[in-house]
Amino acid sequence: MTALATARPARAGSTGRRTSPERRRRRVGSVVLSAVAVIVFLVSAFPVYWMINTSLLPNNLTRTAVPHFWPDEFTFKNYELVLFGDTRSPFLPALGNSLAVTLITVAVALVFAFLAALAVTRFRFRGRGSFIVAILIIQMIPGEAMLISTYRVLDDWQLLNTLAGLSLVYVATVLPFTVWTLRGFVNGVPLELEEAAMIDGCSRMQAFWRVTFPLLAPGLVATGVFGFIQAWNEFVLALVVMSRPDSQTLPVWLRTFQEATTTTNWAAIMAGSTLMSIPVIVFFLIVQGRMTSGLVAGAVKG
Repeated sequence: MTALATARPARAGSTGRRTSPERRRRRVGSVVLSAVAVIVFLVSAFPVYWMINTSLLPNNLTRTAVPHFWPDEFTFKNYELVLFGDTRSPFLPALGNSLAVTLITVAVALVFAFLAALAVTRFRFRGRGSFIVAILIIQMIPGEAMLISTYRVLDDWQLLNTLAGLSLVYVATVLPFTVWTLRGFVNGVPLELEEAAMIDGCSRMQAFWRVTFPLLAPGLVATGVFGFIQAWNEFVLALVVMSRPDSQTLPVWLRTFQEATTTTNWAAIMAGSTLMSIPVIVFFLIVQGRMTSGLVAGAVKG
């Protein structure tokens, strides 16, 4: 008994000695991964910091040979020029145009893409495969290749320099990718969930809204974020369709700071870019909570 008692701590100690190197390797790996994550974050955040830093400097300091990593000559004159300058079209109407076009595009694209994804995934009909292939082919065509035809169509419909015309173009641009993305989300929800709800007494519509739709909320949010960013940052189509100064969107309005006869006011451009990024950040913060709630909305009680 004494020999057995003395042998057990020895085996435990040997096991601890064998596992201690594994723990050290895990700690080292965790530290390395954390350091890599910090480096990636800093590299990704530095352009944003540089944009904000440049917007708070006088314009003459943006072209010096020595970079200014800190706004040592802090000023808000660039933001005053962007918001209240009278030498170009004002900022607030361009902001309103961008918000209106973007929200219309996201809402209309999500509705049509959601219905199309449901039809393609849940039903079998003639031409279903051709429709899916057509979505892929249309997505491969660059928007710049259809500038002339798009301009002529909108001109015939008298939709040039209108929010409805630009929204229509953006919906046609965003819709193929949105349909394809939502198709994957809808296909990932088993049809048996709806059938089980219908067995429990729900109608087909009730089963869809109570069971299937909450599970599709993350897909709707993800595609909505994509549509918002694409419509908010689009430049070429807006430049062609919205030629009047009072109908410009923010990317086209930001171009007015580049002039052929004078030097480019990069500090004002950075100030305008900073203001442009605020609605995107606010939108993402809003939908982030919706995405999290959508991920857990389909959980069942144990």
